[in-house]
Amino acid sequence: MRVIVIGGHGKVARQLTPVLTERGHAVTAVVRNPDHVPDVEADGATAAVADIESMDTTAIADLVRGHDAVVWSAGAGGGDPRRTRAVDRDAAIRSMDAAEEAGVDRYIMVSYFGAGPDHGVPQDNPFHHYAEAKTAADGRLQDSDLAWTILRPSRLTDEEPTGRIETSRGGAGRGAVSRADVALVVAESLERPGLRGQVVEFNNGPLAIDEALTSHEC
Repeated sequence: MRVIVIGGHGKVARQLTPVLTERGHAVTAVVRNPDHVPDVEADGATAAVADIESMDTTAIADLVRGHDAVVWSAGAGGGDPRRTRAVDRDAAIRSMDAAEEAGVDRYIMVSYFGAGPDHGVPQDNPFHHYAEAKTAADGRLQDSDLAWTILRPSRLTDEEPTGRIETSRGGAGRGAVSRADVALVVAESLERPGLRGQVVEFNNGPLAIDEALTSHEC
């Protein structure tokens, strides 16, 4: 599978690329900063330097065309409401439009545990603008004709991978999960057609990733 990872220098993405290449997939890592090219190439990806925030839909379509799947793992990093809306909402939505235009059917969104219209983040909370942006992007993806999967990990940590998670479908509330395990969940999700059209909220937990994801397959 040819996978393009938008946000290719992020902490999750840099864990994801080696997992995908070890599984035999070809990875294109989209980075904004040319200085990051050696890093993602060392991870095993082919680098593509592109500023998704400033690109229109047609330009993004040209970027993703020829791939089998898009993974959105980009983010503005919080702190600036304008950039958060520009990246986490607007650019993300344009990437979905672009995937449709380019005929790239599979799309994995890395979101966060609790995203959605009922996210419950007060307007005076600095996290509110991010919650609103992710809710809008997730909603657009769910309304699309793409073969999407939305992954919503809890608070991210830098712990070693465990290969084990728990999901909200099994009763899990918000907790924490290592970025390394998020990468494993993304990789596994790409290879599971039964996860198309599914939302998976998860933490680290007692179940093997393959077992936990099987319960979400349709």
